[in-house]
Amino acid sequence: MRSVDEVTGSRRLRRMRKTDWARRLVRETELTVNDLIWPIFLIEGEDAAEDIAAMPGVQRLTVDRAVKAAEAAAKLGIPAIATFPNVAMEKRDTTGSHALDEDNLINRATKAIKAAVPEIGIITDAALDPFTDHGHDGILRDGVIVNDESVEQIARAAVGQAAAGSDIIAPSDMMDGRIGVIRDALDEAGFQDVAIMSYATKFASACYGPYREAIGTSGLLKGDKKTYYIDPANTEEALRETEADIEEGADMVMVKPGLPYLDICRRVKETFQLPTFVYQVSGEYAMIEAAAANGWIDGERVMLESLLAFKRAGCDGILTYYAPRVAEILGSGA
Repeated sequence: MRSVDEVTGSRRLRRMRKTDWARRLVRETELTVNDLIWPIFLIEGEDAAEDIAAMPGVQRLTVDRAVKAAEAAAKLGIPAIATFPNVAMEKRDTTGSHALDEDNLINRATKAIKAAVPEIGIITDAALDPFTDHGHDGILRDGVIVNDESVEQIARAAVGQAAAGSDIIAPSDMMDGRIGVIRDALDEAGFQDVAIMSYATKFASACYGPYREAIGTSGLLKGDKKTYYIDPANTEEALRETEADIEEGADMVMVKPGLPYLDICRRVKETFQLPTFVYQVSGEYAMIEAAAANGWIDGERVMLESLLAFKRAGCDGILTYYAPRVAEILGSGA
């Protein structure tokens, strides 16, 4: 029987795993607070917060509370927040027309946060689903989400968000051509410096349920979104979508959901070498929280491991509901 040294050629890989300092010295991937984007949910009213049952620890916030949340995020070093509104039903219609209101919930929050915390980045979504009475990301006509009319409306909403002070427009609708039309609209309105983060590969996933509860669309949706979101089975289609969005003017791209699509993260980053982000979606968050609450996993360790996996897959940043918790952990040196 050969000795271990004969088998390994005296190359013992455990040498650099023996101690904490050695493991830190050769660590290939690192998660920092600079990688974090915090998605927050908005509601009407004053000085109020609502718990979201399917997302323990996450709340919908009134604009004044959102300002305080942004202040706390900035103190933790989180670079940016992303806002998502729960719009009152009486303001929703088939075309999502309230998205064009310069005083809608997204725009009021952007103005208030920018006034109080100018140093934090604000990312807004121009998709129409929070504003439609059917829960779809575009305009519904005779049972069909009409592409071109939706794109026109989404581009107008994007200009309104930029005017309110949004730093990055992140359209999640997956309509054909929307990135190029939004870029043209922003440029024509004088917002050449406003960036676009494209939801380039948004899949028709089963992981969005808690989010839809958070923005109040879960009971509204008629049909599904498979006619415009990407089939989870398709990799090459995801790459074609990403390439098209980059050619149309996207400054950065996103993969959504996250953990089930690490292969897409890696392919997108390696193929296009553009800033690549990932959204750890509500279902991913809820699964970790539920398992942790039942004592089946160490929630904090699994959370950190999942975020590290995104970095290892090549992502430059992560949209995660865990952002403040992670920032506190990283800041404590734990």
